[in-house]
Amino acid sequence: MQRITVLGATGSIGLSTLDVVARHPDRYQVFALSGFSRLQELLALCLRHRPQMAVVPDDQAAQWLVAGLRAEGLHTEVLVGEAGLCEVAAAPEVDAVMAAIVGAAGLRPTLAAVQAGKKVLLANKEALVMSGALFMQAVRASGAVLLPIDSEHNAIFQCLPGDFARGLAPVGVRRILLTASGGPFRQTPLASLQHVTPEQACAHPNWSMGRKISVDSASMMNKGLELIEACWLFDATPAQVEVVVHPQSVIHSLVDYVDGSVLAQLGNPDMRTPIAHALAWPQRIDSGVAPLDLFAIARLDFEAPDEQRFPCLRLARQAAQAGHSAPAILNAANEVAVSAFLAGRIRYPQIAGMIEDVLNQQPVLPLQDLEAVFAADTQARQLAQHWLQQHGSDATQGRR
Repeated sequence: MQRITVLGATGSIGLSTLDVVARHPDRYQVFALSGFSRLQELLALCLRHRPQMAVVPDDQAAQWLVAGLRAEGLHTEVLVGEAGLCEVAAAPEVDAVMAAIVGAAGLRPTLAAVQAGKKVLLANKEALVMSGALFMQAVRASGAVLLPIDSEHNAIFQCLPGDFARGLAPVGVRRILLTASGGPFRQTPLASLQHVTPEQACAHPNWSMGRKISVDSASMMNKGLELIEACWLFDATPAQVEVVVHPQSVIHSLVDYVDGSVLAQLGNPDMRTPIAHALAWPQRIDSGVAPLDLFAIARLDFEAPDEQRFPCLRLARQAAQAGHSAPAILNAANEVAVSAFLAGRIRYPQIAGMIEDVLNQQPVLPLQDLEAVFAADTQARQLAQHWLQQHGSDATQGRR
């Protein structure tokens, strides 16, 4: 019986995790759940899965959740804030932690799970993007087991040999092929991108995701962040990671070997597959995902990414090559930009414009410790907010 903490339980990854866990009550037990704004959903999840602990953002939310739990006769302990997240991530009773909090907010609790030597199911790519070297040093020092949940990184993990930690070249790997769907704007005329709405950006053709991640997918910043994450997870250089647009989202990524072999992992676009793989690794369990019907798919298409259409991908690759604090700067500026776009304060193409300006303004510095990571993050957010004051407006006017 493995006891699981799910950080970000009310998001799409958290809900998919709980779906898989519920299918195997003989193997998994929920120890703790966390939620941020969807408190009603968190209450329902607590009533269903009966965790020992739950975490909410503030005291007011805690009082509300405690009242709801007690009314149903449930005595789940309710903790508050980042300290609470770190506590349930590192608790001695916990065997595995699903790290599914979106953005920089997930870094400290994910790192707490790593430092406690847990089995960490990493869905929070920003943790590695922001603090890659420090994060991987902590993994090695603690003996934590780090398993990627992003469908692309999980696919790469499955296609690499078991001893890939020796380095890609020693195990005969030439390059990693990171697939991307191209999102909802893959074929949209470039001039029309000025007028796209948040609703259009969030309407992904293949995946059901949260709004922030959906916008990142539309801009292909998500793929840029995944490129940086892949470099840290698999000890690869940016030159060894190639992005391939694959609209069907059936091949989740590929590994190219020096002998000419290319191994791919295929499956229906459902996050329960990589979640089940990581939960049970090195075994396999039922995820609830339907078998892949190749006859229904009929074809698989591939194309090179258009960096004129997707400038965020170019910016992410540049940040990966620069290293040090550049990825943290990139991530922070992107979080501010996406939030502004979703709020109607900037137009879709201005996302890349804000990020590029912040990258050009902020010096890239070595990251000696976590404080330096958050200092770079804070400065980038301040620069992004200043940019927003100068260039932001009511972008909803004239969209129609």
